[in-house]
Amino acid sequence: MKIQEFIEDLLGPDLPIGVRAYDGTVMGPADPPATLVIRSKDALRWIATSPGEIGFARAYVAGDFEIEGDIHAFVELHKRLPNIKLSPRQWWMALKLIGLHNLRPVTPPAEEAKPQRDRHSRASDAAAIAHHYDVSNDFYRIILGPSMTYSCAVFESDSDPLDQAQAKKHDLICRKLGLGQGDRLLDIGCGWGALSLHAAKHYRASVVAITVSDRQVRYARDWVRREGLADRVEIRFQDYRDVDDGPFDAVSSVGMFEHVGVARMSEYFSKVYALLRTGGRFLNHAISRRPFQTEALARSGFPNRYVFPDGELIEAGRILSSMQQAGFEARHLENLREHYVLTLKHWCRNLEARWDAAVAASSIGRARVWRLYLAGSASRFVGDWIRVNQILAVKTEVGHGTSGMPLRPDWDGSPPPGRNRETAKYGLVLPAKRSSPPPPHSALL
Repeated sequence: MKIQEFIEDLLGPDLPIGVRAYDGTVMGPADPPATLVIRSKDALRWIATSPGEIGFARAYVAGDFEIEGDIHAFVELHKRLPNIKLSPRQWWMALKLIGLHNLRPVTPPAEEAKPQRDRHSRASDAAAIAHHYDVSNDFYRIILGPSMTYSCAVFESDSDPLDQAQAKKHDLICRKLGLGQGDRLLDIGCGWGALSLHAAKHYRASVVAITVSDRQVRYARDWVRREGLADRVEIRFQDYRDVDDGPFDAVSSVGMFEHVGVARMSEYFSKVYALLRTGGRFLNHAISRRPFQTEALARSGFPNRYVFPDGELIEAGRILSSMQQAGFEARHLENLREHYVLTLKHWCRNLEARWDAAVAASSIGRARVWRLYLAGSASRFVGDWIRVNQILAVKTEVGHGTSGMPLRPDWDGSPPPGRNRETAKYGLVLPAKRSSPPPPHSALL
C-alpha cells in the first residue's frame, strides 16, 4: 500500500498543499505554495509514537519531514485541515505502512530539552536560558540582523527595514520611560545590549543591564566597549532577584517576563517595585495569551520542549492585576501583535537566506527548530492566539498620587515626554528639557 492511498482515505484527494513521499507518492496541486516531503518510514513512526504537534516537530527536526516552499503558507494551510481522528480501518492502514515492529518509542532529537521538575528555580531558569540563548552569537546575528534585538520591532509600514523598526522600538521604550540625562535605568533581561546602548547613547541614561546568559554578557560588554559607552552602561551576569543597588529612575523588561512564570509573578513585580524610586516608571514588554485560554504553554508542546523550556504565557489582564497588586499604577497598555508577525517573518527570511551559515553556526537540527518556531509563532500571532503587550506603570506615592506623567503623552512625536522631578501638585507636568534632540527612528542605536 502506498502513502497516497492512506492520505486520500484520511483527507480526500484534493489537498491545499503538495505531498511527496519516499514511495513515489506525489499529491496536491500542480504548483503548490508549499510541499511536505516524507523522506522515510521514520517520519510516520514519529507521528505514530508521538501523536500531534510534538510528533510532527520531532520528525521535522530529525530531517524525516521536509517543508519545501513557503513555510508560512504551509503552516497556515496545515491549520485549516480538519482535526484528524483515525478510524479503526485507518489505524490498520497506518500500521501496514509503518510495520508493527516499528511501533516503539524513538529517542527524541538532541535539540529537545527535558522538562524541569523545579520550575522557575534559579537553577532551572539558568538552564532554560542557557538552552535557548547560549547557542551561538553568530547564529543569532544571522537571524536577528545587525540590531541583535530579540523582541518585537515597531513598524510604521510593512515595508520598513527590520533594523529601522527595531530602533523605533528602542526609542519608543525610552520615550515611554521618560528617560533623560543621568537617569538610572535597570534593563532586566538585556539580551545582547541593544536597548541599553540606545538609552545611553541617545538619552544619556546611566544603565545597569542584567542577563543570565554568559554569551550575551560577553557580546554586550564588547559592544559597549566598541561604542565607547563603558562609563554609562554596566553589563552584569546577574539574576534579577540579586539586584540590590536601587533606587532606579526606570526599569525595562523586554522579552524576559515569559521566563518568570505564574508562580513567581507576584515576587517579580514586588522586586521591581522595590528597586524603583517614587515616581519611577516600569515598562514590561511580554508575549501573552488570550483571555480564558486554558493553556499558557503546554510543557509537552513544541515551544516548551525545543525553544522556551519552562516558558509561560500569561493573560495580559492577569499581568496587569499582579503589577497593580505590587503597588504600581498602570498608565498604558499597547498591543503590538501585528508588529510581531512582521518581525518574525523578517527573522525567518534572514534564516532561510543564510541557511548554510546558520547550520554552520549551530546545527542542522537547531536551524530546523528555529524555522518551524518562527513560522509557527507568526501564525499564532496572525490568528490572535497569542499577543505581545507593552504595559507602562508608575510607582506613585501613596496618598500623594503624583505620577510625573504628561497629561497626553505623544510617544511618537517630538519633543519626547520627559520626566519633570519638580512635579506640580495634581500631577501636572511639563516635558523635561533635554540637552540634545532624540535620534531619528532610522538610527540603528
